[in-house]
Amino acid sequence: MSLAGRPTSKDVAQEAGVSQSTVSLVLGGKWAGRVSPATAHSVRSAAERLGYRPNQAARNLRLGTTRTVLLMVPTLSAPFFGPVYTGAARAAARHGFAVVVSTWPDDAVGPADSPFAVTDEAIDGILASSMAVEALGGFRDTPAVMLDSGPAGERVPTVDFGVADGMREIAAHLAGLGHRRIGHVGAAVDQWTFHARGGALAAAVAALPGGVLTRATCAIDVTSAKEAAGRLLDAPDRPTALVCDDDLIAAGAYKAARARGLDIPADLSVTGFDDVLLATALEPELTTVRLPAEELGAQGMTTLLDLLSGGRPSPRVLPGELVVRESTAPPGA
Repeated sequence: MSLAGRPTSKDVAQEAGVSQSTVSLVLGGKWAGRVSPATAHSVRSAAERLGYRPNQAARNLRLGTTRTVLLMVPTLSAPFFGPVYTGAARAAARHGFAVVVSTWPDDAVGPADSPFAVTDEAIDGILASSMAVEALGGFRDTPAVMLDSGPAGERVPTVDFGVADGMREIAAHLAGLGHRRIGHVGAAVDQWTFHARGGALAAAVAALPGGVLTRATCAIDVTSAKEAAGRLLDAPDRPTALVCDDDLIAAGAYKAARARGLDIPADLSVTGFDDVLLATALEPELTTVRLPAEELGAQGMTTLLDLLSGGRPSPRVLPGELVVRESTAPPGA
């Protein structure tokens, strides 16, 4: 028996009375027409008796692949990216792949650095979430799929959310309630998804008869959001509704409203975006746009596997869903 008592293919060969190459053919599923059924049965029985398990790392090395995908996200602290990883990992596992996670610096102006010494030898592909396609320059020719990062032409396959449609749904919901003075508490983050949200909201409010949009930006942080929302609420003709780029930002808007004695939704309507668990922890529960984060990860992985198989996957867009809860009502309700 080998070191530490772990059986090897050599042990299986000796047990079955065959060569190691025969063991490799049988356990690799390539024995048909080359090894008799009786010999194949003998090898499998010997492996089962010994408790032999193939060394996956060695097998991958022979195949010239690691069967590992790198998921790059802006941060590990935001609740949104956990489901993205879950969806990607589940889809990957069904095909024998693993997923590792790394963050990319949100202040990077050039290509992101690889967390591996030799990227092309360490991973088979990349899922890059919420980053510019130019940041992939440091990964040379590693196959990649961009998630929630915007159209990339034919350069890189993309899987995006329909965030502009989601923001238009919020604007239509508020307009239907009678709101015309709308404040936008926007994320001060240079990412496609937030540019798309802000642009769609601005256009929707501009199309409303008498529509007025004011805007303040903040970090995706409750304290920063509270300050930004407060600036809008302290204006002489304050908005009757605050549209927030993110549910965490909406939590800051709640705090700003209550610090000024404003009731939600009687005095002020508030909306979020993403529909993370926080949305139902707030009181009143938050009207927001639900983005299928887990599906984003799963669809991204499916697209990447298609790419790795030689396919030419088309761009995909996953629609969001407006979830109306108790944080919105007619002005002065």
